[in-house]
Parts: sequence; C-alpha cells; structure tokens
Amino acid sequence: MERLRVMLIATLGLAAIMAAGSVLAAPPDARCTCRNRDGSKYELGQTACIRVGGISYLARCEMNLNVTTWKKLRDGCPTAQLSTADIRLN
Repeated sequence: MERLRVMLIATLGLAAIMAAGSVLAAPPDARCTCRNRDGSKYELGQTACIRVGGISYLARCEMNLNVTTWKKLRDGCPTAQLSTADIRLN
C-alpha cells in the first residue's frame, strides 16, 4: 500500500512539472521574421502589402504553430493619392 502511495505522489509530481513547463514556454525568438516575395524581411507584428498573381492584400507577420506566416488583414493595399489641389506652384 505504501509503495502505491509513493508511486502516485511521484506520478502527480511529474505531471505538475510537465504542466508548469508548458505554461512557462518561451516567447517566439526575436529573430523570427516573415519574408515578402521580393525577399524583404518583416518582424513579427509588422504589416506589408503582399502581391501574389496580380492580387494584392494587406497582411501581418504572425506566428502559427511555431512557424511564421502572413495573416491576411484585408483585400487591397493602402495607397496615397495626391490631387492637383495639393500641388503648389511657385
């Protein structure tokens, strides 16, 4: 009976150590980056305009199951437009 009790305590202790290890997992490595098709690097959290096969969309560099990936945020990319009213001629 005493032997069974010791084995139970040891098993529970091991389970607690394993659970604590998964809770205290390290954050993603700061060196993790996403790459755009043109080869440029982006850090986790940065956004970029991705163009694939004539389609463009805004995406953010994220981690998914220990792999960096682009998460689509919306169709199209933001653009700046300059109207003729904004141009001053000296």
